[in-house]
Amino acid sequence: MENKFKYSNTNKRYHTLDYFYKEKFHQKVFKVSLDAGLTCPNIDGKVGYGGCIYCSKSGSGEFAGNKNEPIELQFKKVKEMMLKKWPRAKYIGYFQAHTNTYAPVKTLKKMHETILNQENVVGISIATRPDAIDDECLKYLSELNKKTYLTIELGLQTTNSKTAKLINRCHSLDCFEKMVKKLRQNDIAVVVHIINGLPYETEEDMLNTVKYLNGLDIQGIKIHMLSILKDTAIEKMYEQEKFPLLTKEQYIDIVIKQLELLRPEIVINRITGDPKIDDLVAPSWLTKKFCVLNDIDKEMVKRDTYQGIKVKTN
Repeated sequence: MENKFKYSNTNKRYHTLDYFYKEKFHQKVFKVSLDAGLTCPNIDGKVGYGGCIYCSKSGSGEFAGNKNEPIELQFKKVKEMMLKKWPRAKYIGYFQAHTNTYAPVKTLKKMHETILNQENVVGISIATRPDAIDDECLKYLSELNKKTYLTIELGLQTTNSKTAKLINRCHSLDCFEKMVKKLRQNDIAVVVHIINGLPYETEEDMLNTVKYLNGLDIQGIKIHMLSILKDTAIEKMYEQEKFPLLTKEQYIDIVIKQLELLRPEIVINRITGDPKIDDLVAPSWLTKKFCVLNDIDKEMVKRDTYQGIKVKTN
């Protein structure tokens, strides 16, 4: 793929996070996943109870640090483990588990300053919900954005309102869109999470979610495959209803079609899920992450396609 896709220095036909970081920071950068011990407005009753039906007890922070340990200690442990693979890298503190703006600003400042004070930290990434950033928090995030490279990761998952209700998202599409606009008005980078294979969604639903996002001012996207994890509400639903899950081949096909619809400058932060094997009920093919990644690459070459090929430029 010589000069066919400009956002790549490897054989990838989509805009990878690794490429983006190397272009921005001129070296290898990795995320250090942390658990700040926060909860979620969709768990404690502020907007809903029980959380999203696919969410694990760790709040999607399976590979984050131990929430019972101080943030600084978590950071050091995770960092040291990852440095074995990339010994000369720099780091981004990734507040991953649960909703990481769901606390008083004073608490958030302490969390973030602790990480920013660590050597070789070049940024902060915060996973949260669009309904969990009030005006005071937004003002603080704007100030933080002036100090470091800040990314806000917003969960959306789907634009289908029926699916959103089924999975208990407890926020509207309008709420999501308004928060994206507020963050961008403050020049804060936005990465959006979506899930392919949600119960009873069609291929058209999944493509529509990406078409919608391509029309917004977002800087990145995380594409996940639905994981049925142990001890979740969706595990019970799956056992009772046996709704169909995407095969690996179906997932790859849909992901490629989604990439074709995304502007080339949107960074693909993730392109498949990475569940803990011991927690996974289905689909079993998710345990072979690198096989999925390689098969996406091979199929894109086979189809002679790349990210943004179907984006209208007029």
